[in-house]
Amino acid sequence: MFSKACEYGIRAILYIASQSQEERRVKIGDIVKNIDSPEAFTGKILGLLSKNGIVDSYTGPNGGFKIEPEKLHHITVADIVKAIDGDAFFKDCALGLSECDGQHPCPIHHSVEKIRKNMRKVLQKTTVYELAEGLKNKESILKR
Repeated sequence: MFSKACEYGIRAILYIASQSQEERRVKIGDIVKNIDSPEAFTGKILGLLSKNGIVDSYTGPNGGFKIEPEKLHHITVADIVKAIDGDAFFKDCALGLSECDGQHPCPIHHSVEKIRKNMRKVLQKTTVYELAEGLKNKESILKR
């Protein structure tokens, strides 16, 4: 459903958020280990998320990644998706056609459009805080 980069980005943010709730910064090695992702790829994704103001990056011996606790309530999954993949998830043709739109739809355009609108609402409404709480309460997991 999401690009691989987006999947890793969401999982990384949720791990960072869960640690940030405990006032801990996390190093990239801890993130990679806890979400089962490739280190170099994860580093690039975290760079994008930092550039877009979703995660804070600190350098030095006490460095790492963190999200301020009050910020967790304002970051949505849609923010993460947009920072990594842009608007493609919300706007591009499901079949990858360049000319697909309401005037010239692909065979599944109208069916997918309804699903896409609902998915956009869910992603815009779902905060990182809510998902991090699910992890904290062991109602969800990040790694199998």
